[in-house]
Amino acid sequence: MAEVRKSRSYKDLEVWQVSLELVKAIYQITGKFPSSERFGLTSQIRRAAVSIPSNVAEGQFRNSSKEFKQFLSIALGSGAELETQLIIAREIDYLSVEESISLLNTLERIMKMLKKLSLSIG
Repeated sequence: MAEVRKSRSYKDLEVWQVSLELVKAIYQITGKFPSSERFGLTSQIRRAAVSIPSNVAEGQFRNSSKEFKQFLSIALGSGAELETQLIIAREIDYLSVEESISLLNTLERIMKMLKKLSLSIG
């Protein structure tokens, strides 16, 4: 099994850095959602967003390329989940069009980076 290079920290990965910025934006924006959504959509959106950089970090620490790719796949799944939840939030007017576009564009960028990173691992 090929070893994942440990010389780089997950913190050095651009996809992790951009994902972390997205998490911060998600927390700020969902803080404005109705309090009745605290355990509903707000919680789901935050969990899905946090899952992306978390899985990148955990995967980078694993012992093999295969495991890293698996965690990147989980991060991609969380991204798809987050995309759906953001669309729902926009449809029910919890997000403005501008907020929605900004978040979804950032998420799209992250998803492309995750795919590219996964392909580069081999």
